[in-house]
Amino acid sequence: MSGWTPMRVAILSDVHGNRFALEAVLADIASLTPDLMGNLGDTVWGGADPAGAWALQMREAPPTVRGNTDEFLLADPAELDAETRVGREFLERELGGVPPELAALPVTATVADGEVLLAHGSPTSPWDALFLVEEGDAVRPALPVEMLERVAAWPAARVVVVGHTHKEQVATRRGVTFVNAGSVSRQGHGDPAARWVLLERRAGFWNVTFRRTAYDAEAAARWAEAHAPNGDQEARQLRTGLPG
Repeated sequence: MSGWTPMRVAILSDVHGNRFALEAVLADIASLTPDLMGNLGDTVWGGADPAGAWALQMREAPPTVRGNTDEFLLADPAELDAETRVGREFLERELGGVPPELAALPVTATVADGEVLLAHGSPTSPWDALFLVEEGDAVRPALPVEMLERVAAWPAARVVVVGHTHKEQVATRRGVTFVNAGSVSRQGHGDPAARWVLLERRAGFWNVTFRRTAYDAEAAARWAEAHAPNGDQEARQLRTGLPG
């Protein structure tokens, strides 16, 4: 029975073009020898060597699903606001154009015989947050029934993993475990350490371990200051783990 076969799944999200953090996370992941890896998108939208971060992802952790900021590179530039166009132009220069692989990425994917469902924000949109509900200008936590409704089309899923909000979370609703993996880069809680999550299937049950990986945030911040648009703001967040 496949569900009883031991398995380790490493999942990272929200690299945001930070090669320095990604290198440390991939070394941490390699030390635990997972069976497979998932990458939940928001791959390059950032300013700590995005070209290096993209090359490293394509070599060692190809994106599994697309993130909301990945879509900035796929949109008609005329539909973007001025600040976002500047960010896109910077990335196109760094990357030598828009990576064609981004356009082929799905919104969702399943691994581990369908038991693990992966998405960036929610299974319906990389812009939505699975753990939250927007009501007008207000945002509230999603009710258990609302979370289950969002994954009803994947009845085999035992674990659902997302990113997007950069906030580690875990909750179990009627036998389904919902996880937010946190983010590799651009932390928002006062600790710049990179985040990722390890899923382990043992005797038919999935265990969730949140990992925090130290990296040279100062080197990343200096790269941003020297090269990125709004580099000072990016550098401040990388150093402090707080929004700029």
